[in-house]
Amino acid sequence: MKIEIARCYEIVNETKNTPRFLVDRLWPRGLKKEALQLDMWVRDLSPSDALRKWYGHEPAKWEAFTGRYFGELDEHPEAVSKFLAAIKDYSVITLLYSSTEKEINNAVALKKYLLQHLK
Repeated sequence: MKIEIARCYEIVNETKNTPRFLVDRLWPRGLKKEALQLDMWVRDLSPSDALRKWYGHEPAKWEAFTGRYFGELDEHPEAVSKFLAAIKDYSVITLLYSSTEKEINNAVALKKYLLQHLK
């Protein structure tokens, strides 16, 4: 399976060519639900509020953030299994995020985690 990542503000109203999954805990500001053409909002796989606030998009905390985030995901195997079951028949999916950070955000971390668990 191929997992793509896109910033939700950059794909608004674009033609949908893959299933889309929003992986943020909070709804992106200023966007209407119809504009994203989501297949699912996956709040259960997003970082906890406490972890999100602790991280604060500080690049120096990235490695620690991913470790803690993977720990949170490991503590919720039922949510991970449910999502993996929901995407199993797709060859390509897109994880959507709202952060301005393109290289270090929860969607990047979640992609890595999911690819490890798809094997």
